[in-house]
Amino acid sequence: MSAVAIVMMLVAMVVVWGGLATAVVFLLRNPGHYDDESFSSEDPAGEAPG
Repeated sequence: MSAVAIVMMLVAMVVVWGGLATAVVFLLRNPGHYDDESFSSEDPAGEAPG
């Protein structure tokens, strides 16, 4: 592989792994912000649409 390809690969790896690390740190610092009810697929009124 050429030097340019290696540099681009390293940049891409830093972006991907850095984004993952940032997301993990954010979720660890804010654990109670997201609860199961906000991701529920049930209709709050108890009726199916349509």
